[in-house]
Amino acid sequence: MNDYEKLLLQNKAWSEEKTGIDENFFERLAKQQKPKFLWIGCSDSRVPANEITGTDPGEIFVHRNIANMVVHTDLNLLSVLQYAVEVLKVEHIIVCGHYGCGGVEAALSNRHLGLINKWLRNIKEVYRLYRDKIDMMEDQNAKLDKLVEYNVIEQCQDLIKTSIIQKAWMERKGPHIHGWVYGIKDGLVNELVSIPADFENIDPIFRYSEEQLKIPH
Repeated sequence: MNDYEKLLLQNKAWSEEKTGIDENFFERLAKQQKPKFLWIGCSDSRVPANEITGTDPGEIFVHRNIANMVVHTDLNLLSVLQYAVEVLKVEHIIVCGHYGCGGVEAALSNRHLGLINKWLRNIKEVYRLYRDKIDMMEDQNAKLDKLVEYNVIEQCQDLIKTSIIQKAWMERKGPHIHGWVYGIKDGLVNELVSIPADFENIDPIFRYSEEQLKIPH
């Protein structure tokens, strides 16, 4: 049996296990999804949202990309964000990075990696903001861990700069934004930042006026 065939068998076993515990599980799941959480995480295969949080399918709406980035020109991310906020009306958004992130490690280097250079540039901009603090560290692993943390914090800031979030804050005082970092070595999450739905938490440069947010776009 090859690895691909093994996946199919594992899927069958998982489905049978779920229906063995609750025979109506998939029937309920097929009718609707009402997650309270949007997860913006890294594509790293070691950081699965449902496994980490111990949640079932349907409880977390998930978007993943290299190094859990919130890039203001990324239509994929913005489409997920808009749907989660305006249609699903999630109550919380979690940006989850992880220690030992390969994307962040690459951004710390001067390696030329082809197409991915354009994505890593966004992480390098975070490094540039905190370069003095990071470069004071002698240990390379400590530098990487610190940039992972700073990157999560900055992605949370980039979320609240969007009109999608600000419009939701104006209309329903939510969702709240949370920045997590996950430890692959111990499986534990550390909350780095939590941002309630308050316009005072947004740098005035990036605040949209209430009148503008009311205009359909």
